[in-house]
Amino acid sequence: MVMKQVRIADTTLCREKSSFGFKEKIEIARQLEKLNADVIELPEIENKRADILLVRTLSSFVKQSVISVAAGLSEESVDLAAEALSSTEHPSVRIELPVSPVGMEYTCHKKPDKMLVWIDKIVKYAKEKCANVEFVAVDATRAEEEFLIKAVDTAVSAGADRVTFCDSAAEMMPDDFAGFIKKQCDSISVPVNVKCSDKNGLAAAESILAVRCGAEGVKTSVGADTVSLETFTSIIKNFGQKYDLTSSIRYTQLNRIVNQIRWIADNSKNEKTVVTVSNEGFESIHLDKNDDRAAVASAVMQLGYDLSEEDEAKVYEEFLRVAAKKNVGAKELDAIVASAALQVPATYKLISYVINNGNIITASAHITLQKNGKDIAEGIEIGDGPIDASFIAIDKIIGHHYELDDFQIQAVTEGKEAMGSAIVKLRCNGKVYSGNGISTDIIGASIRAYLNAVNKILYEEG
Repeated sequence: MVMKQVRIADTTLCREKSSFGFKEKIEIARQLEKLNADVIELPEIENKRADILLVRTLSSFVKQSVISVAAGLSEESVDLAAEALSSTEHPSVRIELPVSPVGMEYTCHKKPDKMLVWIDKIVKYAKEKCANVEFVAVDATRAEEEFLIKAVDTAVSAGADRVTFCDSAAEMMPDDFAGFIKKQCDSISVPVNVKCSDKNGLAAAESILAVRCGAEGVKTSVGADTVSLETFTSIIKNFGQKYDLTSSIRYTQLNRIVNQIRWIADNSKNEKTVVTVSNEGFESIHLDKNDDRAAVASAVMQLGYDLSEEDEAKVYEEFLRVAAKKNVGAKELDAIVASAALQVPATYKLISYVINNGNIITASAHITLQKNGKDIAEGIEIGDGPIDASFIAIDKIIGHHYELDDFQIQAVTEGKEAMGSAIVKLRCNGKVYSGNGISTDIIGASIRAYLNAVNKILYEEG
């Protein structure tokens, strides 16, 4: 008997109230691609610049999984989703709309008849923009049966390639939900997915019974209130032979990758943690003197930067100088961008820093800065190590906290008096700004790099 292939979509990056940074989102998507998840779902585009940059960055390495972006409340949301997905190997626009009376009234401010008109209009519009369109019936288990049938028929007639039914409020017991899904599968011609809330701990049971009753796909997540990715795929693995079910998930990597995603999620709450990172994750960046400006610009975008034409030219000129002597990887390219792009007058200049640190005391930093060559300002803060304390003290002085996207330290000379180089990447309004600093004191190098990045942000903000 032919095994039924269950389509696994992961919704971890759609988690509400998540504090994932740009780099964390990239790493989670990278792990899901390694796991061979069928679909990586992303939320609706809100911050146009940042969110579109994120989707395009993911598209540079996600080649097997479908990348699905939510839309539906406006035609603009579809336009933004389609724009973000323009370079994606396997794109999908996900039209998410409530179908319960309460949801329609309070989310869309529409009566049922107006909602049907909107479903027809927005699905057709999405189909014009993207070849793959999914219709998600949010809160389907609380919808009026007659209206739900009309809504789904309307979406399918308008071009939806698949339909997802959501038990958003955990309204049903598993056997009731299975019966509900069987009725839907029997009445529509496109594949059916399910998304079940785990509020009552029944999402895995609901999902597997739904699959046995005709559903072809299940939406999972790591650490959210939807059915657990690890739990559901483990059920497929352990009972697949008995019930003729399989999936594309790489089971040998399942536990390790889920634990890694969980670790990223748990640690994302502390977005100011200072870490030394390696080149892992950008192994594909290998440039040499024969690469043209377009190839270098593409690699720069992969690192998360969004440069102007002028800065692209400066970076390429510096790249050619470095590439004449050696090949250029991600680390070298980061240093080139930090040193060549957006060189600006310094709003803040470092006057002095005093560090207190030890194995029995909490690290503290006393930073003194000069603003615009005139005003002197001081900040004293504690932190998780001297560098973290220094960055927090600078934030206090300037009165603003910027998201730390990346932090690198490396030696540029050898010996006891070795020079250390630090690169700091800060994110503001979706754009990455990098600064570099060099000193025999690595704390000093880090402070200078942080200030360099801050000054670039302040210059652009005017």
